[in-house]
Parts: sequence; structure tokens; C-alpha cells
Amino acid sequence: MTFGLRKLGVGRVAAAAAVVLGLGTVAQAQEYPYRDITTAVVWGAGGGTDTINRMIMAEMEKHLPVSINVINQTGGVAGSNGMVYVKNQPDDGYTLVGLSESNVTAAVQGGWDKKFDYWYPFIVGGSPDLISVPANSPYDTLEQLVDAAQAAPGSIPAAASGAGSIHHLNLLAIEQGADASFKFVPYKGSAPGQEAALAGEVALVVTSLAEQAALIEGGKLKPLAMLTPESAEIAGLTVPSAFDIYDGLDKYLPLKQAIGFAVHNSASEDVKAALGSAFEKAIASSTVADWASANKYDVGGQYGADAQKLFSTLESTFAYTLKDLGAATVDPESLGIRKP
Repeated sequence: MTFGLRKLGVGRVAAAAAVVLGLGTVAQAQEYPYRDITTAVVWGAGGGTDTINRMIMAEMEKHLPVSINVINQTGGVAGSNGMVYVKNQPDDGYTLVGLSESNVTAAVQGGWDKKFDYWYPFIVGGSPDLISVPANSPYDTLEQLVDAAQAAPGSIPAAASGAGSIHHLNLLAIEQGADASFKFVPYKGSAPGQEAALAGEVALVVTSLAEQAALIEGGKLKPLAMLTPESAEIAGLTVPSAFDIYDGLDKYLPLKQAIGFAVHNSASEDVKAALGSAFEKAIASSTVADWASANKYDVGGQYGADAQKLFSTLESTFAYTLKDLGAATVDPESLGIRKP
């Protein structure tokens, strides 16, 4: 009897071990993702990058078996706190970083020690930049504004966010393409720059259509030209393309926003493929198309190598512009960033 009990005990132990091993095999065989994902947005809640990430993650959830939670990890230099936070997480695809084109300046400003190809990015899109003036401005066309700047170089104050921002780079591009010189006045963000234009502190402002839309529709800003090859329709107005006004602008423009998210480039191919599949389906949805149209955004849809190539161009352009402005604390060459 004792021997039988012992045999039974051994059998139970063996069975239990088999169950444990079986569960372990099942766990190992689970495909990504089998638990919830977190996206850490490097900019504040309610901003463009945050809003876009919450929208695209909600749409991607429909094509994944898990939820995606969006949080904000702000601060640092050019969003470096959020990037460092995600960098320090495992590269298993369960922590993504929500970012934008402005993050490519973190390295040359000392907040990040990697080239941007550390990431495997997904670009949802961005809103095109344009030049606008206050509604009571004497300038009704871009030509009139440029003529005035050429007549008195460096005397007309212009707002375009901070030095090295995409809006500042677009201001520099129109100066170079139209052979004009404005007096750049930096502000800590697009909203303060637009408020400065309304208050009469500056004569013009360069920000995105999404950011200016309400002010244009409210009759407070007068749009002069899009800094893209295409014109735009807003508030019953056709805003002409600066490309149609000045030849040769394609040497400097367009420089467009690139807002989206990224996973570690070292993540597995299975992780990249699963995220890519969900992203493609989300981007192709009517939800994203309708949201983009309502909020004045252009849909991108690039990811992986295509997105890395786009970010590489932005990184190079931004880095050397900051260097030329004396605003780079780290030489881009030391980071392996090639000159554009």
C-alpha cells in the first residue's frame, strides 16, 4: 500500500510538472502582443503629438488583441526625458515613444546621446506650415511682404517658435528662397508666437495650418502663403502656394512636420511586423482620414526604413541649422550626423 501511494505521489508530481512545463511552453509560444502596450508621449497632454498619438493608438487597438495606454513623459531637452524613459525599457515592443520631428534636435542640444536611427518610427502625419499676418496688416500678399523685407532687411519682426524649430527652419527657407531678410523673434511655442502677432509684437507668424486654423476662421489672422507645393482651402479662402510665387523654393522646402511614435530599432522583426500591420490598417481607416481632414493634418503613413530616411533628413537639416545659429552644444559631426 505504501509503495502504491508513493507511486501515486510520484505520478501526481510528474503530472504537475508536465502541466507547469506545458504552461511555460504556451507562454513562450504566445505571439506579440499578449499584454497591454504603453505609449509614452514626450510632449504635454493636449498638444499635437499627444492628440495624434491618442487618436492613432485608439484606432490601432481595433487591430490588436490588447489595449494601448497613452501616458506623458515630458521635460528635458527637446523631449529627451520621454525618449530616455523609453530607451531604458526593454526593447520588447511593450513601451513605445510618442514623438515628433522636433525630437531630432535633442542630441545636438545635449539631451540625448544617440542618432535618431536608434528608433524604428511610424509617421502618422503633420500639418503644413504657412505664413500669416494679423488681420489688420497692410500686407495682403506674400509678394508685398517680401518686397517690404527686401527694402528694409532685418527690420520686419517675425515669429516662428524657438530657434531651430521646424517653423523657424521654414522662415529661413522662405528668406533664402525669396532673397529676403526678416527679424526673427523666438517664442516658446507656436501659441505664444501667434499671440504675439495678434498683439502687434511681430508683423508675421510661421506656424502650422492646424495651429492657425481657428484664428484664420475667426478673422484674426490673414494667411498669405502655404510653404508647401500645394495651396490650401480654409475659411472660404484659397491660400496660394509660395512655390507658385517664387521659383527655386524646392531647394529649401517643403520641411514638414512628422508626428507619430516609435519602437526600439533593436526590437524583433515580429514586433515590428505586428505594429506595422496594425498601423497600416489604422492609417487606411476612414476614422483617421476624417480626423486629419477636420484638424488640418496631412496623413503620412510611412514607417520603418521609409520613416527613418525622412527623419534622417530632418535630423541633418535641424542639427546643422542649430550649429550655424550657435545653438548646438554638441557638434553633429561627433554624433555621425551628416551635413545636408
